[in-house]
Amino acid sequence: MKHLQMTGVDRPVSRLGLGCMGMSEFYGPPSDDADSFAVMARALELGVNFFDTADMYGQGENERLVGRFAADRRDDIVIASKCGIRRDGNGALAGVDTSPSYIKQACEASLARLGVETIDLYYLHRLDGVTPVEDSMGALADLAREGKIRAAGLSEVSPETLKRACAVFPVSAVQSEYSLTTRDPEDGMLAACEETGSAFVAYSPLGRGLLTGAIRSAEDLAETDLRRTGNFPRFSGDALAHNVALADQVAAIAGEKNVTPAQIALAWLLRRDNVVPIPGTRKIARLEENVGALDVALSDADAARLEAAVPPEAVEGERYSEASMRAVGR
Repeated sequence: MKHLQMTGVDRPVSRLGLGCMGMSEFYGPPSDDADSFAVMARALELGVNFFDTADMYGQGENERLVGRFAADRRDDIVIASKCGIRRDGNGALAGVDTSPSYIKQACEASLARLGVETIDLYYLHRLDGVTPVEDSMGALADLAREGKIRAAGLSEVSPETLKRACAVFPVSAVQSEYSLTTRDPEDGMLAACEETGSAFVAYSPLGRGLLTGAIRSAEDLAETDLRRTGNFPRFSGDALAHNVALADQVAAIAGEKNVTPAQIALAWLLRRDNVVPIPGTRKIARLEENVGALDVALSDADAARLEAAVPPEAVEGERYSEASMRAVGR
């Protein structure tokens, strides 16, 4: 397994991580704990040590899940969690809070749910647009001095905000959506991460499953799956049919190289040395397939073909619904 070193994290981080969110919520019914543990255990066997969770996933249940798994394996796992997005008593999104007092309160709650003394990488899930990022980073610096976190991260921020944050405390990683179907980070963020020495963690690196080739229509998704309920416009109506056709072009290129669509999509991201994709999965077979991307060699010509097959302007639909964007302050 290939690794990189993140500032502040006390062990190398695998170049491919495991997104744990879907085990608890959002993409259909939660997985059985035994199934989730089996996937996480297989990830460790394959050398994947970077596990991603957040306090709002499953309203804390995902952190508890990761914590139970990590209980007797703590030294083997790099745990990344996040705070900032608040939910109400019914689970609905209730906005963002990145005030210093809330960050510290949220961290204490996450430590308790995870059952650990220190979180390896602690992100601000979103910024609230009210608290200066310098103040929020000051709170993360305090948590690091107290030994409650090892490293700090930001999610879905601008290059300018990243640089302001780094003036207060190192930003070890920036997490944003990045895939062949979401190219926004190429507009300055990837360069800013190289300048600041921050790793770039790519969530939804398979376009929320679109690039795997497994989703052909809304009927392929569980009725409670947020991709089917309108929260992700790219999976609605004519937009989905259009985007599936784009994904089919990626699949055709993958077929020529005797790899799967998921593997070629991940390999395209892995060409950048400081990018760590964190595909989420609840199936061991998919996990093993994803890890296989580390062995896929892409030439510059291969990358150019993929980028031509799915140019940024060709994808139909926004990443999130307007309601979701408002609820998380984006």
